[in-house]
Amino acid sequence: MIKKFLFFGILVFMLPLAACSSPSSQTSTGGSEEALIVGAIPDQDPEELQRKYQQLATYLEQKLGVPVEYKPVTDYAAAVTAFKVGDLDLVWFGGLTGVQARLQVPGAEAIAQRDVDQQFHSLFIAHKSSELTPLNDISELQKLKDKTLTFGSESSTSGRLMPQYFLKQAGVTLEDFKGEPGFSGDHDKTIKLVEAGTYQVGAVNEKVWEKRVQENAINLDQVEVIWRTPAYYDYHWVIHPQVKEQYGADFVQKVQEAFMSLDPNVPEEKEILDLFSAGQFITTQNSNYSQIEEVGREIGKIK
Repeated sequence: MIKKFLFFGILVFMLPLAACSSPSSQTSTGGSEEALIVGAIPDQDPEELQRKYQQLATYLEQKLGVPVEYKPVTDYAAAVTAFKVGDLDLVWFGGLTGVQARLQVPGAEAIAQRDVDQQFHSLFIAHKSSELTPLNDISELQKLKDKTLTFGSESSTSGRLMPQYFLKQAGVTLEDFKGEPGFSGDHDKTIKLVEAGTYQVGAVNEKVWEKRVQENAINLDQVEVIWRTPAYYDYHWVIHPQVKEQYGADFVQKVQEAFMSLDPNVPEEKEILDLFSAGQFITTQNSNYSQIEEVGREIGKIK
């Protein structure tokens, strides 16, 4: 009788707990549901980023069978810090921020990049009033001396690191510009600042520029491209080693395969690729960014 009473009491106690348990506390695979948190460096307009990563999150949820949540960050440094402390599991980094993040998280892996990222380029753009004309080779970057210049974010690979590197190769230092160089924060802002004549010259991501030209979002009567840099490795997806504990030892491979599986012949997936200005995603690895690390150390962005 006492055992029956105890059993009934335990059952009554457990029922409210079961009722409070959300149906979403179980994944389709029967495990504990913990959202995969995706982040990205804020290199473009926030609305553009929200649209891009929400669509990607929906796709990844379907492919991986776990909840996926996009979490925006305020700036490039915040993306690196959030990855370091484990608040972000999977992040779209530029070359420099990817290296910075991986150096602080042992076991972090670069797993995918766009087809364009193994041969990426920056552009120098100029306001027409600067009287600068297209440059024929790197030595002609000397003509930028005594002009006003803005980069993108201080930690941007395509908007600061590599443009500064190529300036140095041409014998141009930041002290050679008129006033201190600006840091706009992202590529869209750089374009707008040069277009408005606030700065005479700007360094921008080639793919962002091309996309805005296609959208007729740039007044080409006011601003033009004057030089395209040599190629380098840039953007890539970096995954945190903690996902292996959360979702299993093979989860990194599953995420990598999800990116490889994006099919331009499927309309919804083509839209994602188009939002990323990519024909497809390809595999990558940490060693591909050794040049970025070297340049980052050279200009003091990696210690």
